[in-house]
Amino acid sequence: MAGQYTRLPPLNALRAFWAVMRQGTFRSAADELLVTPQAISQQIKLLEDTLHVPLFERKARVIEPTEHAIILSHFVQAGFDEFSEGIRRVTNSTYRNRININVSPYFATRYLMERLERFRQRMPGADIRLTTMVNVRDFAADEVDVSIQWGFGNWKEYDVKLLMHDPKIICCSPELAKQISSPADLGRMTLLHPVMARDLWRKVLAHLGLPSMEMAGEIEFQDAATMRRGSISGIGVGLVSKLDALADIKAGTLVAPLGLDILDTMDKKDVPGFYLVVPRAHKRVKIISAFCDWITAEQW
Repeated sequence: MAGQYTRLPPLNALRAFWAVMRQGTFRSAADELLVTPQAISQQIKLLEDTLHVPLFERKARVIEPTEHAIILSHFVQAGFDEFSEGIRRVTNSTYRNRININVSPYFATRYLMERLERFRQRMPGADIRLTTMVNVRDFAADEVDVSIQWGFGNWKEYDVKLLMHDPKIICCSPELAKQISSPADLGRMTLLHPVMARDLWRKVLAHLGLPSMEMAGEIEFQDAATMRRGSISGIGVGLVSKLDALADIKAGTLVAPLGLDILDTMDKKDVPGFYLVVPRAHKRVKIISAFCDWITAEQW
């Protein structure tokens, strides 16, 4: 049953098991842990009894791990690696002022970089580590403290706060714009959209009164910058962020064939945005809490 609680075996038994898997014998594992081979044997038996599976085949003076042991060893290794990293972080002074931030590339370049010095002034000595990715990372495995990502806020397992909406303008090249005089004309166009929001065009078409319109073709893009270039090149009609669209329209490289404000009245739940995403427990760390307070108070 999903979500069912599973009682973990004693940590000492897992520690003995992991030592045996690495060393290959009970005696070598005992030497590593500064105990007797008999103590190791007892811990392995306890683990086998707890799990109700055999972990080692005893052949004379040789032991061989079973398939169960090999599978378990990968997870036990990952667990002890996590323990070690956690201990290293709380005991190593270099981590006390470090914050690892994972940010949407678009948000990083358009909004965050020019403001980041304000946070450094607020937290002198802060060691900021910034990575850019288009999706939420594994906070534990990738050592991420806090993330800022584009989407619709659907990260229910985390603490999520909207920083700003990312309204779109329907844009295309000047040549393609000659073929579009009404929303219905979009049905003949190739529509460009981000891979992170495959249903965004459906929401736009529903807003335009065309909920069941068939699309002639679609092209997905991993990031906003590439989709914008695709729109400029004339391969299709894109949903371009308003900040970029206005600049490109002014430069003459893009046109808004249906007007600048046709999407202004879209339901806010259907408008993507940039969200602060952080595991709730992380906010107990002073520097992470300070970053969250600062960025949610910023005027975007």
